[in-house]
Amino acid sequence: MIPETTVALPVPGPDDLAIGALPREVAVHDAHMATVPGMGLIEVGGAAPNAPLALPLTVGAWNLERCLFPEASAAHAGDCDLLLLSEMDHGMARTKQRNTTAVMAAERGMAYAYAVEFLELGLGSPIERQFCDDAHNALGYHGNGLLARGVLHAPFALRLWGRRQWFFDDEQPRLGERIAVGARIETAEGPFLAVSTHLESACGPAHREAQVAGLITALNAAFPGLPVLIGGDLNTGNHAGGDWRAEGLFDVARAAGYSVHGGREDQTTTRPSLITRWPERAMKLDWFLARGLRLGPVEIRSSLGPDGTPLSDHDLIVTRIEGLAGR
Repeated sequence: MIPETTVALPVPGPDDLAIGALPREVAVHDAHMATVPGMGLIEVGGAAPNAPLALPLTVGAWNLERCLFPEASAAHAGDCDLLLLSEMDHGMARTKQRNTTAVMAAERGMAYAYAVEFLELGLGSPIERQFCDDAHNALGYHGNGLLARGVLHAPFALRLWGRRQWFFDDEQPRLGERIAVGARIETAEGPFLAVSTHLESACGPAHREAQVAGLITALNAAFPGLPVLIGGDLNTGNHAGGDWRAEGLFDVARAAGYSVHGGREDQTTTRPSLITRWPERAMKLDWFLARGLRLGPVEIRSSLGPDGTPLSDHDLIVTRIEGLAGR
């Protein structure tokens, strides 16, 4: 677990970014990552009333694909009391060097916690470079955000099990591994954990199953007995010939007492966007996993803005926490 917080993530130095000559080995990656301060901190900010949230409350989970349009995205999710966000840029040239999570929090009057999934060493894909005004990244951070209309108590982050695939990538070299960021949310009926996560895409189902198993085990150890809501892009079926129904992570979650919520089974959650212009297939990637909570139906909300601009290659999934189980 990563418990340390800061009001501003540090700017990576030349030594942090100097990985070109490093041997492409997992142990070498991890040793270097341990020396980069921003990879072991949670940025917290924003402002929200210090009072328990009333139930029911509305929750959205959204992979914002870099978050090209933070203001418009905040408006699109304006009814949400809690937002679980992934693929959020912070100091990237392709998103105008902005702290996209902080911008969304400010737009909605919410508190936020942000954890770095990857330190990106380049400007992104060839398509992403078309959005760059600068030839450098001010920070190069890319990660997950958690936003709430109430205080985020005891925020934490957890790196998920993985093979550091993106350290070995030639087009988009990155330092880091998939991550979850969470906090305790106080409600009028009692507390629960909210966890925003993003599972690996460049792998098969067994990899994602191991990530969910590890996340649940860590949450059980650190927060025994608390109700939990996990939400985000679980990348289900996002591999060659993949089908979300064959993912073992759902069985792992159910065996641990979680219910699975993804809206209509025949409704996918991806679409063409300004970055992902020609997706090979529509997929159902985005889910809520809940334990000790009563959830309403899941709405899969189109990510097209009022003018028809796609805000992401993922649609926003929205549900309501109706109450805590047994209350």
